[in-house]
Amino acid sequence: MVAVTARYPFGICPQFHGNSKLLSPETDFSALNFPSRHGYSRLNLQPKGHVAEIHSLPHAGDFTGENEPTPILDAIESPMNLKNLSTKELKQLANEIRSELSFIMAKAQKPSRSSLTVVELTVAIHHVFHAPVDKILWDVAEQTYAHKLLTGRRQIMQTLGKPNGNPVAAPDFESEFDPFGAGHGCNSISAGLGMAIARDFKGKRDRVVAVINNETIMAGQVYEAMRNSGSLDSNMIVLLNDSRHSLHPKVEEASKTPINALSSTLSKLQSSKLFRRFRELAKELTKKIGKGMYEWAAKVDEYARGMIGPPGSTLFEELGLYYIGPVDGHNIEDLVCVLNEVASLDSMGPVLVHVITKEEMEVGDNQMNAVANKIMEGISSSDTIPCGTRTYSDCFVESLISEAERHKDIVAIHAGMGMEPSLHLLKNVFAEKFFDVGMAEQHAVTFAAGLASGGLKPFCIIPSAFLQRAYDQVIHDVDRQKVPVRFIITSAGLVGSDGPAHCGAFDIAFMSCLPNMIVMAPSDEVELSHMVATAALIDDRPVCFRYPRGALSVMEHSFGSGIPIEVGKGRILTEGKDVALLGYGSMVQNCLRAQSLLSKLGVEVTVADARFCKPLDIKLLRHLCKNHSFLVTVEEGSIGGFASHVAQFLSLDGQLDAGIKWRPITLPDNYIEQASPKEQLAVAGLTGNHIAATALSLLGRTREALILMC
Repeated sequence: MVAVTARYPFGICPQFHGNSKLLSPETDFSALNFPSRHGYSRLNLQPKGHVAEIHSLPHAGDFTGENEPTPILDAIESPMNLKNLSTKELKQLANEIRSELSFIMAKAQKPSRSSLTVVELTVAIHHVFHAPVDKILWDVAEQTYAHKLLTGRRQIMQTLGKPNGNPVAAPDFESEFDPFGAGHGCNSISAGLGMAIARDFKGKRDRVVAVINNETIMAGQVYEAMRNSGSLDSNMIVLLNDSRHSLHPKVEEASKTPINALSSTLSKLQSSKLFRRFRELAKELTKKIGKGMYEWAAKVDEYARGMIGPPGSTLFEELGLYYIGPVDGHNIEDLVCVLNEVASLDSMGPVLVHVITKEEMEVGDNQMNAVANKIMEGISSSDTIPCGTRTYSDCFVESLISEAERHKDIVAIHAGMGMEPSLHLLKNVFAEKFFDVGMAEQHAVTFAAGLASGGLKPFCIIPSAFLQRAYDQVIHDVDRQKVPVRFIITSAGLVGSDGPAHCGAFDIAFMSCLPNMIVMAPSDEVELSHMVATAALIDDRPVCFRYPRGALSVMEHSFGSGIPIEVGKGRILTEGKDVALLGYGSMVQNCLRAQSLLSKLGVEVTVADARFCKPLDIKLLRHLCKNHSFLVTVEEGSIGGFASHVAQFLSLDGQLDAGIKWRPITLPDNYIEQASPKEQLAVAGLTGNHIAATALSLLGRTREALILMC
């Protein structure tokens, strides 16, 4: 096996093997950042003093159970193979894809509902359109799995959830069938409109199809793009996959959109060439008769279409898109008929086809249950999460509920895709004081600012990667006005199998550069409870704190309410005279791991918990510089974050001139692909071994540093 080295700062060269981006498996890592999705992760927690060790268990993807036969899917090498299939064969292909995806998703321990809802729609799309000449864009990566199976990436899909395998949410930039990355959703119409305009400028005739769903339609960019597409009137097709059966914001209160023979007939009529051309002719005639007649005819058309369409359907007409629907998203015959008609229309502007799907759609003959049973039989019973294992979100919810008993004005706002189980508990407890706005992060931030301006204490809960969308609102609607919104930044740092798309690498940098923002991060669940209590008392400016996904780092299962801490006050956990390790957030635990390793080598280490990135604890920094020759800062964030604030102070305060040798350890300046959290930390150089090796390198003990990395 060929060994290669990669350049790391501070003279540390971790060993790589073959084509792998991961460090040698023999390396003893301390991985204190954890799997991505509660309910799908598998951990073993073993107490070891103050800190818990995390051990990876056998991955479900290693199970080699057999799937149901898929003869038609086996013959599909590209979408061209679908063109000559009969309706019966297309239905059989959809069943085979559903069975295959259920098998793959169960092995990877990933939820499969969103990928299964669009199976028939995907088959119909590739039967009608001619990718990659026609551009097919998706809003949500999780809905592209059937698309990937049909576009020559079946083998890649088998690696879903495995290290270096297919990420849960990532575009395949190397595939000609993916003209644009899905990202976090809500971008497909904007990108598709740009492609359509570029096509028109170049005089080409390819079709542009954007697939959105009822989650991404919560985002404002979707409506901005629809309005712009309506005004530009360029040909493009938008397919709305509506798995909630309604455009009503409260699904439980809304009636289901009817799907029956009448709706099917009307959808086919709406999409037909004859009807479209008759409608355009009627518009021209009424324009010639007079403005009053044209406006009257337009209102009649709107009312008539509103009566036969579902609630909210006329909204798309107002935005300038020709609405067709509803269409049964699991009826391939209807889908193919409507899409064929839509694809044949020229110079008719943007069209939206409303497709109704069911998330509870099962694999034929109960295959899904059989597949799930097979998978569970192949997974050791030791894979289950130990009873009592808690996450940072569990701790946050418990602490916030406790604070809400003391502060009746506390309310919670959540934005992003889906919610962790613990947040569902918070929603139930808070009842009318909990607001879930979906993928409307920009609205969430300004809404929270409005709540704060009205005298309430809003806790705005947004995953780090999704908060990036709302940065303008954070600046202008919150920080510039010193509005006391409390930002709870979840999924901070590396996120395992979700890869770079959901990685929370940048929040330390982009929040700490704001003049009025208080920026802090807890090192464990006890500190998290203290920061919840601290945030509840801050009423004169905004505050934020971050925590990672996954299991807690300290083996405690119950504690009292949080105690407010002094703003800008850090703490020293252990004291030594040789090297000072200043950790921020969850990386304090890896600093403790490094201290344990170094103590065995005779190195006395001080470990300090910064707690705050802004304002910095200046007294703590001066104390560390005065009593140590070497200082190492450690954070699970990008360049430009906590370390940059430390460097700014050290340089202005003259500490660097006085002789302190300082080294920052941050996330590398690149995107880290999906892997287990343990492996991602190794790639990033943030394990206890990396921190210890950096300290040894500073002390001139390079040989020992290299041995520690082998």
